[in-house]
Amino acid sequence: MKAATLDHPELAATFTSDNERTHWHDQALWFVRAKRDRAASSIPEWEYLRELASKVKQHTIANLPELLEKFEQEATRLGARVHWARTAEEHNQIVLQLLREHHATHVVKSKSMLTEECHLNPFLERNGIEVIDTDLGERIVQLRHEPPSHIVLPAIHIKKEEVGTTFHEHLGTPAGLADPQALTEAARVHLRERFLDAEVGITGANFAVAETGGIVVCTNEGNADLGAVLPNVHIVCVGIEKLVPRLQDLAVYTRLLARSATGQPITAYTSHFHGPRPGGKLEIVLVDNGRSTLRDDEEFRDALHCIRCGACMNTCPVYRRSGGHSYQSTVPGPIGSVLSPKQAPASHQSLPFACSLCGSCTDVCPVKIPLHHQLLALRRQLADTHHVAASKRWSMSMCAWLMSYPRLFSGVGALARWSLAHLPRFVLYGRHNSWGRARELPDPPSTSFRAWYAAHRGHPSRPRPERSH
Repeated sequence: MKAATLDHPELAATFTSDNERTHWHDQALWFVRAKRDRAASSIPEWEYLRELASKVKQHTIANLPELLEKFEQEATRLGARVHWARTAEEHNQIVLQLLREHHATHVVKSKSMLTEECHLNPFLERNGIEVIDTDLGERIVQLRHEPPSHIVLPAIHIKKEEVGTTFHEHLGTPAGLADPQALTEAARVHLRERFLDAEVGITGANFAVAETGGIVVCTNEGNADLGAVLPNVHIVCVGIEKLVPRLQDLAVYTRLLARSATGQPITAYTSHFHGPRPGGKLEIVLVDNGRSTLRDDEEFRDALHCIRCGACMNTCPVYRRSGGHSYQSTVPGPIGSVLSPKQAPASHQSLPFACSLCGSCTDVCPVKIPLHHQLLALRRQLADTHHVAASKRWSMSMCAWLMSYPRLFSGVGALARWSLAHLPRFVLYGRHNSWGRARELPDPPSTSFRAWYAAHRGHPSRPRPERSH
């Protein structure tokens, strides 16, 4: 069966049709990006930390099999059980089997992009398990039957008035309530009951330490801690790339993570779990789901360095203006535009083109993933494997041929300048021109740069050609 193609431009057009929301979303994320910049500039050794974090990740991915075995050995020594899942389906079956083993029907779950990636919630619900997301943003989107739109700020696309409507419908809060503090209090009361009723708590993990067998979970709400310690059983679902070799390496990432994500010096809760609590059980599920395949790809394996801070999304001009749901991917934004097409190129072939190649994502990445270079390389790879529309391939081939003949290119340039200056607007920006629907070309210059340079060679101070009006 042919995979459905998810077209980012069409989905983005739906989001941008609400002009007010588009600007609000853009400004909200840029506010977070600005906080990140202030936090980074307060650390004199910031660039050294980024370089060190990148090198440690390179070492980790290069030695991943040995480090995973070391982690299993140490986690088992501490009393945890370690399970291995090659695919999302295996992960879901393992979790379901563990829940049945412990006779659990009510589960609380903290924010976990891995379980989102594996579509764990709907799988468990189909098998009679009630799953309650306990992160506030995650609970909001769960009540609205929506996926998260951001990996750190899952409900960033929703206004407080809409949250009030959702809570009125599902939690019985007063109609019209939009005060954030009151809404948070209502959510706290609602979730505390679920924590006390749950038989199992499921969390993700920000890091797993091979040297100690420990799991580290970073949150700002403390919900992961409640889910891990109130029920007798704690299930941790973690991707194999989340490993760090030694405990001392962890300090590098905890200094980078919160500052890159939200501009905080550190998350409010950085919780370490070394084995089960007394009388409890700790089950750790290590998940591959395509990560080993990506590790074998020399050009793109650096994408496995990602620590899921979301900084690339907060800075990306395309993500900020098109919304996370337009990516139709568990991880949206620049890093998702690498990960999703690598895993499912037929479905996500448009994502590498949802990029201006400005390089801002690479500049802010705390582990120095060369994201815009990877996106450019991925465009070429998708074109070579015919996952790009034929019309786009032909137009790019035509441009390449045209640029191979300087005189022809110069003639076409002159024709283009004349057309932009004299043809009616409806001809240039009509319905036939899908590229022009969201773009406005500047006024053309009176002559080409090549002609100007030939006439003024040796006189760089002379003015450049004026724009025609």
